[in-house]
Amino acid sequence: MSEGQVTKLVKPIRTHTRFERARIIGARALQIGMGAPIFVDESTLREEFKDELVSIYGIDEANIRFVLDPLKIAMYEYDNDLIPIDIDPHED
Repeated sequence: MSEGQVTKLVKPIRTHTRFERARIIGARALQIGMGAPIFVDESTLREEFKDELVSIYGIDEANIRFVLDPLKIAMYEYDNDLIPIDIDPHED
């Protein structure tokens, strides 16, 4: 896989519970906050959060600003199946 190439992961057979979803997103947000590379292009994040960036910084600065909230980035990655983390269900 080349440097800028992002691949979607295979969806799990079952959907995650809300607790598993929170655990995955929280763990990924912590990784991003500690400096781990993100699985989304910067331009994609700018486009996804453009309205929010414009409301915060104005139209002129929105194109040069970057989404810095690790939780928002992690939620975007989760919603687009880009996080390589999964949880094994504990079944009795």
